[in-house]
Amino acid sequence: MELYNGRPEITDGREQKEIRVYDLLDRLGISYQRTDHEAANTMEACDEIDKVLDVLICKNLFLCNRKKTKFYLLLMPGDKAFKTKELSGQHGIQRLSFASAEDMEKYLDIKPGAVSIMGLMNDTENAVQLLVDRDVLDGEYFGCHPCVSTSSMKIKLRDIFDIFLPAVHHEPLYVELEGKQD
Repeated sequence: MELYNGRPEITDGREQKEIRVYDLLDRLGISYQRTDHEAANTMEACDEIDKVLDVLICKNLFLCNRKKTKFYLLLMPGDKAFKTKELSGQHGIQRLSFASAEDMEKYLDIKPGAVSIMGLMNDTENAVQLLVDRDVLDGEYFGCHPCVSTSSMKIKLRDIFDIFLPAVHHEPLYVELEGKQD
């Protein structure tokens, strides 16, 4: 794996959703580094990518309430275990479960394994609420996929929260998760 600055020079064979991410970041003046790799569908697969990018890639979980009337994108450190009961009560959130792949595609234009904060650019109706574990804010950089699981990016955390999220009209709610392993 190699580390590149900015968008790929050759875009043949890349999905449009990935190119749209690079287009938006370039338009917003957000610099980024990226690497291409085999599909990274697990946190274990992301460990090797973390080493190349020199950043911790977050868990990005797409969740919903029981009635499937509220959807959430939760960002949390990759080394924390997710426990839905830890979210219950914070910001009036009730018990959550994983949303379907169909809803993920409908709202974020992302397939399982490629869930990313970048998908919020596709949520023009603001149907998805962003939840961010406060521990995510500890680093200088943020690692994520550009809406596909075969590339990963490294972006300044400040650029995500100060430029990207306002541009895509999403305001995060901050949560505190212990994420202790049982």
